[in-house]
Amino acid sequence: MRPHLPLNALRAFEASARHLSFTRAAQELNVTQAAVSQQVRALEERLGTPLFRRLPRGLNVTDEGRALLPVLSDAFGRIEAVLKQFEGGHFHEVLTVGVVGTFAVGWLMPRLKAFRETHPFVELRLLTHNNLVDPASEGLDFAIRFGAGIWPATHNALLLDAPLAVLCAPDIARRLGKPSDLANEVLLRSYRADDWTNWFDAAGLDAWTMNGPVFDSSRLMVEAAVQGAGVALAPPRMFVRELQAGLLVQPFDIEVKTGGYWLTWLKSRRLSHGMRLFRDWIVAQAEEAP
Repeated sequence: MRPHLPLNALRAFEASARHLSFTRAAQELNVTQAAVSQQVRALEERLGTPLFRRLPRGLNVTDEGRALLPVLSDAFGRIEAVLKQFEGGHFHEVLTVGVVGTFAVGWLMPRLKAFRETHPFVELRLLTHNNLVDPASEGLDFAIRFGAGIWPATHNALLLDAPLAVLCAPDIARRLGKPSDLANEVLLRSYRADDWTNWFDAAGLDAWTMNGPVFDSSRLMVEAAVQGAGVALAPPRMFVRELQAGLLVQPFDIEVKTGGYWLTWLKSRRLSHGMRLFRDWIVAQAEEAP
């Protein structure tokens, strides 16, 4: 069995290969140039192969050295990242979570204080999106999305069902005695073209041509409804505060289910300690939600 390789020698080689210089590696590691050179030579003797070609001006990495370098760079980088998580004497982890804006404002933000109090050493970085999100290319630990939960590259945990209902300002609601009265109103639309058609079906109405503005965010669409710009179709449970404050009214009990809010993460991603804490917390919160 090969004896354990010395960590200092591996570090000396990795720094020297990045800088192509024993001198600059020594400056980075805060040791002498002779110490770095000796450590690298000892590593070469241990491995039985040269890792550098010594040139009059600098170094050239051999094929063997090029094979070793990316492995060491990755390993030292990961060690450094983990050690940074212990700053202040406590394990500290940063999670980047992409959240569809409606869910972020209507449900998650009122609960962030509780998460912080329960898990003070897990720091959340929240990025809002309009449901078009790529967790891999955007470097997300989690993405919270609206839909049917059919995303093949990710694990998908249902958080909340979110049926859609008619929402509007009180002045408009007073004009709506029955669903067919909506034909006289401006109907605000989301990027999902079938939402109103599905609601008309549930209400027993034939769909009609609509020309209201289209929004890429339910949050913006409902804000337009609050301002009296028209009638929105959105999930009431994401707008509880506006309904309770009387800014919005749900004039009809008819609701249509087109999807829910899901917590998703890449199947290729191994859950870290902080990710498990957040997943378990938000799933429990959703189960307790009215």
